[in-house]
Amino acid sequence: MTNKLITPTRRTVLTGMAAGGALLATGLTPRFAQAQSSEPIKLGFQLHRTGIGAAYGRWYERTATAALKVVNDAGGINGRPVEILFEDDGTDPARGAEVFGKLATQSNCDLVFGALFSHVVIGTAPRAAELKVPYLVCSEGHHVASGMLNRWTLQPGITDVKSQVQGMAPFVTQNLGKKVAMIFPDFAFGHDHRDYFSAAVAAQGGEVIAQIAIPPTETTFTRYFPQIPAETEVIYHVMVGPAVLTFVKELGEFYGTGARPQLFGFMDSLEAVDIASPGLEFLDGSHFWEAHPRYKQADASEAETFYRTAVGVDDNGAAANDPADVATYSHMFSTWETLFIIKAAMEASGYQGAADRQKFVEALEAMTDFAEGAEHPQGAKTFNGKTHQAFGIQSISKVEGGKLVRVHQTTLEDGQYPDEVDYTTQSF
Repeated sequence: MTNKLITPTRRTVLTGMAAGGALLATGLTPRFAQAQSSEPIKLGFQLHRTGIGAAYGRWYERTATAALKVVNDAGGINGRPVEILFEDDGTDPARGAEVFGKLATQSNCDLVFGALFSHVVIGTAPRAAELKVPYLVCSEGHHVASGMLNRWTLQPGITDVKSQVQGMAPFVTQNLGKKVAMIFPDFAFGHDHRDYFSAAVAAQGGEVIAQIAIPPTETTFTRYFPQIPAETEVIYHVMVGPAVLTFVKELGEFYGTGARPQLFGFMDSLEAVDIASPGLEFLDGSHFWEAHPRYKQADASEAETFYRTAVGVDDNGAAANDPADVATYSHMFSTWETLFIIKAAMEASGYQGAADRQKFVEALEAMTDFAEGAEHPQGAKTFNGKTHQAFGIQSISKVEGGKLVRVHQTTLEDGQYPDEVDYTTQSF
């Protein structure tokens, strides 16, 4: 079923706009200018509404909805209003390809964006190339920058795992330990962590001494923990899906109050979970990677304040109207930022309709930098048009008193790596 978005109120957005005045400084006006066509620009959104990605999908939809309200209040794109059509892909690769085709051919969307889970992206990308429709993913896998996909598939609004772990590894080996046991989901996203974190640790003089792969649909985890070697100094964990709370609770029960290795987790293991939940006390003092810190930090920018207000998220990273509804804050900014990148590329290419899809891709490939601000609240980014991949900053946060406090932030340079592909040499 196709669902057009339900937007936040104008009052909510304008409250945040006072802090995010940079967005209006672009010269946009809150009305639609005269355009060659008065028809709305239609953007398809491949949504994980159900399946193991449902928690992410719920917040991806809210975030994209809020961003769209800001875009339309500021004049739309090329003087035209913008619509988003959401379609549930069930977090399933086969269904993802079907949803993409439906959005592109039946709903006549100008492009499709939004997918997070890597197996869905990999299963859908060939369909984008077949139909010659831009596919802007909000994932983290290295599949785009590795050259696995195609010229129609781009990841401009979020960094990839290879970049993330390269930036994180020095902190882990210098502060927590050099003998690492990894626990990760047994699919493409987890395999990226396995491969690239192992390499990054080795480059820092450390060693991954155990790699424990767990099916992403697993519901209990205790039987895997005896595989952690006794000499382990750091447990590196990254889990996904509806059982993440069970995972971290069972990990704590396994070690109890006795000695245990240091813990370094990717926030995926606790996305949409209240870190102050009963049974998670053992996490106090442990560290997490965050792309976008869930708890509002003391040095938060005006753009960050604006973004939280527009999406409806409080200072603790939960829904402003329901403190029990915890956001997938470390990932969902990607849908916000990707929408503003779509806007910029459509305006740079003079986009008017389907005949300009190639121009849109070429315009995006020519972009190099995205400045921190209301359009990019997570932080400044560089974009590599050859590899179709964005690079940005990462945060390491420490659990202190049931909250996450940022203790380290990487630089843009920390996550850079040599090109593995040049999509611009490929034909459309």
